[in-house]
Amino acid sequence: MSEVFEGYERQYCELSANLSRKCNSAAILSDQEQKQQKLSEIKTGIDEADVLIRKMDLEARSLQPSVKVVLLAKLREYKSDLNQLKKEFKRVTSPNANQAAREELLEYGNADALSPLLLSTSPRRLLRNLAHNLKKELYLAEGLRVNDTVVNILVVMAMALAKASAGQRERLAMSVERLNESSERITESRRTILETEELGISILQDLHQQRETLLHSHKKLHGVDDAIDKSKKVLTAMSRRMTKHKWIVGSIIGALIVAVILILYFKLFQS
Repeated sequence: MSEVFEGYERQYCELSANLSRKCNSAAILSDQEQKQQKLSEIKTGIDEADVLIRKMDLEARSLQPSVKVVLLAKLREYKSDLNQLKKEFKRVTSPNANQAAREELLEYGNADALSPLLLSTSPRRLLRNLAHNLKKELYLAEGLRVNDTVVNILVVMAMALAKASAGQRERLAMSVERLNESSERITESRRTILETEELGISILQDLHQQRETLLHSHKKLHGVDDAIDKSKKVLTAMSRRMTKHKWIVGSIIGALIVAVILILYFKLFQS
């Protein structure tokens, strides 16, 4: 597996999950200025996602055929996901987006019994977005890949519940809430993992700095040892010279004493 492709893949999953959340939040904004700002951010994010898809495509096609087949299959899923995001963006930017969502909701029963979020997003679209977001969060947090078939099964099951009685609708709302809680827990776990990773990197950097300091100190001590050895050699040479000078001076003094004795001896015996 290409590390470059995996890097692009992780960036895309993070960006896609973020864009899905922004689309859901933009759909319920009533302030037009805030909504326009959010839509501008979504448009920029979709452009970045397009660039990442192209990079993944180029990287996948440059690999060996056995690996390329697997990566291109995954890439098709990401392209489908990106197309879904673009459709969601077009729906949010539509002038009659809220009215169309309410009309679609009326096909499934009482819209008044649902939450404000459901009033701005149809059940099918909402559940599919939640399922895709959970899929991306699972991959980002734990490296788990959920097949699109599983996502479709979740959506079909949820839609079947949406057509049932009021009690079943309540259970559907609880399921949606549990999906949101699971997504939040996964996001929190991922945040904790990233913080732990940053702490580990910081500790490794400190240890590296301490190692550099110890190596620098070792080099200094090695230099001091060399200086001490040179000093010992100089002192030994000086000591040898002093000993040699002492012997020379002693020999001269001895010779002078012998000469004085001989002179005195000859003078005394001659006289």
